[in-house]
Amino acid sequence: MNATLPDLLRLVVVPVLGWAAWRDVRTRRVPNRTWLPLGVLGVVLLAWDGWLVWTGNTIQFADPGLFVLRVAISLGLLVPFAYAFWWFGGFGGADAKALIVLAILFPTYPTYLFDGFVLPALEPTLGVFSLTILSNAVLVGLAYPLALAGRNALGGHLGKAMFIGRPISAERAIEEYGRLLETPAGFTRRGLDLDALRMYLRWRRCSLSDLRADPEAYRDPESLPADPNPPGDGSIPVGEDRVALPDGGEFDDPWGAQAFLDDIDSTAYGTTPEGLREGLDVLASAETVWITPGIPFLVPMFGGLLVSLTAGDILVWLLSLVGLGAV
Repeated sequence: MNATLPDLLRLVVVPVLGWAAWRDVRTRRVPNRTWLPLGVLGVVLLAWDGWLVWTGNTIQFADPGLFVLRVAISLGLLVPFAYAFWWFGGFGGADAKALIVLAILFPTYPTYLFDGFVLPALEPTLGVFSLTILSNAVLVGLAYPLALAGRNALGGHLGKAMFIGRPISAERAIEEYGRLLETPAGFTRRGLDLDALRMYLRWRRCSLSDLRADPEAYRDPESLPADPNPPGDGSIPVGEDRVALPDGGEFDDPWGAQAFLDDIDSTAYGTTPEGLREGLDVLASAETVWITPGIPFLVPMFGGLLVSLTAGDILVWLLSLVGLGAV
């Protein structure tokens, strides 16, 4: 393989992004220290590339003006885009930081020469590689609902949630990440966040098994502990401690949902008292519930990076097949 040293060093991001995607799936937490070294590396390699282009020491001819334009598009478009999507809740923090890092690392197409072929295989005229990664990531992400629906159909789980969720035992809800797709009234796309569920259970010092065993007692706000636990961030398993529970009837604050949200120092991932109550009502009575796994965008982003480094821009290729673009 023949490539410039900056392009070879850029491949360091592949295992790092793969690890970050795996960790985000398993824990929904990616350490902030993951991104700073990659960002610094990107800045150094960008300056190095600029020198190679200016002196004409690239593997293929590179026009300095076009190089500057592509860098300007990558940094000027994708960095604000990632920040804005994070600000409005479209991205998680790790997703936004990863996209910013890729915009710095890959403003232009890398070139890897092999005997008889070159990777990436397809480079569009625009030539902004970070945009190719993003478009390929979107295409990879679109394939996930189809795969999920196929899996649900094979298991006999049909319904309007089959494209975005999967059924699990209600008792396993605290072992999963994502959201409930149910309320007592039926299907919803904005059910209880399972991180918020874990925060609530930890706060009131009980387990989901306790709650399911005696829901009427736990629905009584008088059953709330006098000294609640810190709620954590939703990633720590709840303990098994129980508190003494009185008999209850009709309550102004079922489950103590309002008391929980008033007591903690965060919004519990946008959870409302009503949403928490509805989620707890479902989990207390149902044997099987539907959840949406909420696959982090880091996963299709990693897939998009792999596709981009090998095949190139899939969207441009697909558009060319229907006569909407030229390869």
